Amino acid sequence: MKPYGKALVDYYDLFFGGLPGDVAFYVEEARKAGSPVLEIGPGTGRVLIPIAEADIEITGLDASETMLAVLRAKVSALDDAVQNRIDLVEGDMADFALGRRFGLVMIPCRAFLHLLTPEDQRKALRCIGEHLVDGGRLIMNMFDPRLDALLDDSREAMQETVIPESGNRVVMRDTATHDMERQVIEADFAFEEFDLRGTMVAQVHAPLTLRWVYRYEMQHLLELCGFEVEALYGDFERGPFRYGGEQVWVARRNG
Repeated sequence: MKPYGKALVDYYDLFFGGLPGDVAFYVEEARKAGSPVLEIGPGTGRVLIPIAEADIEITGLDASETMLAVLRAKVSALDDAVQNRIDLVEGDMADFALGRRFGLVMIPCRAFLHLLTPEDQRKALRCIGEHLVDGGRLIMNMFDPRLDALLDDSREAMQETVIPESGNRVVMRDTATHDMERQVIEADFAFEEFDLRGTMVAQVHAPLTLRWVYRYEMQHLLELCGFEVEALYGDFERGPFRYGGEQVWVARRNG
């Protein structure tokens, strides 16, 4: 897997705000499981910090040193009691050893898709299983691939927003190509930042590679690696799965 680079991290919080209801969903599940919880791919802490604020001990494992630096800065501004419930570790989700087990491991915000081969996916799931108590649960979400969208490499999406601290306007354009055989998306995010006079003050590109996973492929992976699927939801309101929407998996470690 390739960790996020600095160019993407600099603008990450402006454009990548998650999905409706996802934070509340993961906080609720963390409360059910109780301490300690492991979050894989916490990024800048959008899910991790609210869980710690809900009186849950949480470890965050992330492969991106740059992401962790942003998160550590956010954590340092929290109350001491909340800080003491947070442990941050740099590591690869396909190969880590934390020396403790958890009642819940979660991978929010589609972070599982950073694993680019079936081999790494299996390694990650088995490694996660080794870090779960008997009957512990894995909860994660990912987008459900729509073939009509994946076949279209001509689409360019654009978003823009304002940096609250400076008032500068930032435009993000993203394009992607799709390797249908390997199920891999090669995305490119272009960021242009303009000051209050309209002068461009920054222009950067940030590549991002993901491997999409089909519904029954994911179910097979989980079962192959020692998990029993408890639920597959289509959203964070626990609605039914719908093609082309979201896959929200709840799986229990066997044994």
